[in-house]
Amino acid sequence: MSFETSLAETTRTFQALTTIRPAIDRAGDLMLATLRRGGKLLICGNGGSAAEAAHFATELVGRYAKTRRSLPAVALSSDGSLLSCIGNDFGYDQVFSRQVSGLAQPGDLVVVLTSSGNSANILAALHEAKKLGLDSVAFLGRGGGKCKGLATVDLIMPGESGAAAQEAHLFLIHHFCDRIDEAFPN
Repeated sequence: MSFETSLAETTRTFQALTTIRPAIDRAGDLMLATLRRGGKLLICGNGGSAAEAAHFATELVGRYAKTRRSLPAVALSSDGSLLSCIGNDFGYDQVFSRQVSGLAQPGDLVVVLTSSGNSANILAALHEAKKLGLDSVAFLGRGGGKCKGLATVDLIMPGESGAAAQEAHLFLIHHFCDRIDEAFPN
């Protein structure tokens, strides 16, 4: 794919984010409500989405644009020993749902990122969240895949490009960090 084609696809995806603005606002409201009541965000994804999950968690626990109190967030894809243990003993499909089961408390929020919407371990994490009565936010791409409709709020990136979906996911992570920084003074 040429630079121009890739840029045009990503630009179309970003410009179309206004079509999902109600879902964006609702997801941000859920994140803020979770953090305000002392709940934590349990964030997961595979590959590039795992990197985005870690990025989001570090912005909350560390800092984003300003210094404020540390906020509770865990990237479920960041502990290699735990992932290999669960993957070996229970199968890779359970690497996130098993952590949700063990780490989640009432009032926590499960946040998943997947550009395909079809990852078995993400599907299992959403099912576990539902089983535990937890709210969830799904950052999705390519029409939402099998994950569509399983989360409390779906953020389905417009378009068919997985790369553009991931780029839009990161943009939204930063948007949510802006909202969170504003809501939590020093």
